[in-house]
Amino acid sequence: MTKFNQFASALGVLGLLLASPVAAQTDGEPQNSPALWKVTDEDTTVYLFGTVHALPADLAWLNDDISAALASSESLVTEITMDETITAEMQRLVSTKGVLPQGTTLRSLMDDDQRQTYETAMTKLGLPVAGFDQFEPWYAGMLMSMLPLIQQGYSPESGVEKVLLQQAGTIRRSSLETLDFQISLFDELPQASQIAFLTETADNVDEIKTQLDLMVAEWLEGDADGLAALMNEAMTDPVLADKLLYMRNRNWANWIKGRMEAPGTIFIAVGAGHLAGEQSVQDALEELGMEAIRVQ
Repeated sequence: MTKFNQFASALGVLGLLLASPVAAQTDGEPQNSPALWKVTDEDTTVYLFGTVHALPADLAWLNDDISAALASSESLVTEITMDETITAEMQRLVSTKGVLPQGTTLRSLMDDDQRQTYETAMTKLGLPVAGFDQFEPWYAGMLMSMLPLIQQGYSPESGVEKVLLQQAGTIRRSSLETLDFQISLFDELPQASQIAFLTETADNVDEIKTQLDLMVAEWLEGDADGLAALMNEAMTDPVLADKLLYMRNRNWANWIKGRMEAPGTIFIAVGAGHLAGEQSVQDALEELGMEAIRVQ
């Protein structure tokens, strides 16, 4: 497994880099049962559903249990707010946090071996080797992670959040984080870590779709353990894992604990990697004295 798995499982922003706010449609009959959990007390229910931020357009996954849980909820909570402002906000943040200072190029930050690996991957993607020269390594790495998927049929427009937002209708929407916060997680990584992420992504550019295909297969089957084996157990850098995944899981568990003090039903949809493996949101909830029960 590569660092692509670490970043893809950690941040919703991966699926939003090339997205617009138009909701997607899914066609056909659902054939699978992605995992669904809930946390309850005497007057509050919080559903927890793991998402994949980009999917093939014809993949059917939305079933009656998920639809019913969402329909019973008064609020849909996603990682970040996904509305008509997100494209402009993404462009603004990339222009301020994803672009290198004038006079510095991406490839000038690499050694010879890194540069050769990177340029080979750009050629495989059908892009000029200077195509990302103005970008910081983290943003170039994210683009390089997404482009093979886009080229081979995955689309953020068919991602789970877009479908849920369409299904939610007039249900109130809110978020756990801001796009600025998520971008900053990458932007604040040491430059060496950013370049390592980009280089490893480039070195494995031919495998990105295959890796995500495997993850999606586990997600569709509702196999949280299998998904964890592919996603989270590959996170060998404990500092990076805590910053991008575990710290956020703890934050969200504390948010849920606070929300349980008010009555009502809400549906939380976050990247599936946050609900799989050790130090998941469910584990963080358990440490706070709450149990997440598997309902699908």
